[in-house]
Amino acid sequence: MSLSWKWEAIAATVVVVPLLVSVAFMVTSVTSRRPKTLGVCDERLAPCPDSPNCVSTQADRDHQRMDAIPLMIEPADAMAALKRVVSAMPRAEIISTDENYLHAEFTSAMFRFVDDVEFCLDHQQRTIHFRSASRTGHSDFGVNRKRMQAIVAAFQRETNRHDGSPKIER
Repeated sequence: MSLSWKWEAIAATVVVVPLLVSVAFMVTSVTSRRPKTLGVCDERLAPCPDSPNCVSTQADRDHQRMDAIPLMIEPADAMAALKRVVSAMPRAEIISTDENYLHAEFTSAMFRFVDDVEFCLDHQQRTIHFRSASRTGHSDFGVNRKRMQAIVAAFQRETNRHDGSPKIER
């Protein structure tokens, strides 16, 4: 076996293996389907799975839990602000919405993985609950948590600006 052949084999492996992994990721993302568990059931969003690629204000596990967003404005104004914030985010598509619920899909740039993000208004507790979960895989390297932190911060900026919306006293 010549030295040249060995280098050619190594070069081919360096190119082919990442290409095969990329194709496998893309096939996985394309074949993933919208979960049937989305939505509000008994005033709760679906629980997070055991995998660490989900965060929720209603999660049972500490590492998946985030604080709910305080509802400091009228519910209709809050939903309108959420729609504006989510619509402005990269690779986001609002799938469904009503006066108390919003579901959006976020698609990753490289492998086209889809994360489902849901918001629901809790009028009694005066909060907005949310859940962000990857459809496939196990780890998301903290992407869902970082996204939700960014959405919460953008929502707070959006609702704190002076737009004439009536603020609600707590």
